[in-house]
Amino acid sequence: MLKVLQLIDSLDAGGAERVAVNIANELALKGHASHLCVTRREGLLKSQINSRVFYHFLDKKGTIDLKAIKNLSQLVQDYNIGIIHAHSTSFFLASLMKIRNPKLKIVWHDHYGNAEALNQRSSLMLKICSRFFNQVIAVNKELKNWSSETLGIKKVQYLRNFAIIDKESVLQSELPGKDGKRIVHLANFRAQKDHLNLLKAFKLLHEEYKDWSLLLVGKSFDDDYFTSVVNFIKDKNLTDSVFILGSRMDAHVILGSCDIGVLSSQSEGLPLALIEYGLSGLPVVATNVGACQEVLDEHGSIVPAMDSNALCLALKQLMDDATARQNKAIQLQTHVEKNYGAVNYIQQLELIYDQL
Repeated sequence: MLKVLQLIDSLDAGGAERVAVNIANELALKGHASHLCVTRREGLLKSQINSRVFYHFLDKKGTIDLKAIKNLSQLVQDYNIGIIHAHSTSFFLASLMKIRNPKLKIVWHDHYGNAEALNQRSSLMLKICSRFFNQVIAVNKELKNWSSETLGIKKVQYLRNFAIIDKESVLQSELPGKDGKRIVHLANFRAQKDHLNLLKAFKLLHEEYKDWSLLLVGKSFDDDYFTSVVNFIKDKNLTDSVFILGSRMDAHVILGSCDIGVLSSQSEGLPLALIEYGLSGLPVVATNVGACQEVLDEHGSIVPAMDSNALCLALKQLMDDATARQNKAIQLQTHVEKNYGAVNYIQQLELIYDQL
């Protein structure tokens, strides 16, 4: 039985957070002593943690929080944790644990979402801490190469993300829009997700397809970017067709009630949204960034990033052809279930852990 702790900064509904929760849950279901420790901030995903998972919250206040460091160190000791699986920026705290307990094994999971600008990525602290890593997991091939070349790490493995659909959740409230005419965009409101590109494309479609609606599902941060999205919707008179639903616990149910999934990002790692679209039976249009092309293969529509005209055309083709939508959805669902399911992923992860 493995004793593994997933370390993540928050439980916001983001890709890295969902992967950490999913891994913790699946390991617990397989009989391992599975722990999940959140360092800074709890969030919506807390309710999705399986009761078999040992859950811990540090409430870390800054980069160097001596109380949080002490509490995590005590936790590792009390539960005899053998492996810390650190996601994204939690690698620093994991490295401190390795200094205090040299026998501890550290796996760093790189979810970096700006794979198109890796040459601009800050690497100084990672280079310092990487000497404590026993294994690196990358969510796409570009990140794998970056860890090998920039950090000089030999034990790096590309492991495809996986997703799980919560079939027991129910719709929290009635959805806006007309049945059979909904497009959904599942992404937190960050600049790299390029909601404005999608809104420009939808505006081009709006006059001809007034009965279609666009649902934006994801966490907002009340910043200038979110304000620009809200203002665009108002200025272009799209308030009756574009709906901001925010971060939702019933996101999987929302996907099942929509008709097209879209991802308009400027950059990505390996987006869980595409996998969740596939599992939910949606046809998909996505920009050609990160591992989007790999995930969709030939079963979805890929367009250049930051090209609202190309995005408009790809959406229009699906909106005009219900049969094409259905066929693409079935093909993608079969592809995703085969290649991005939990069973194969956890088997590969267990092998990685066993070889440490």
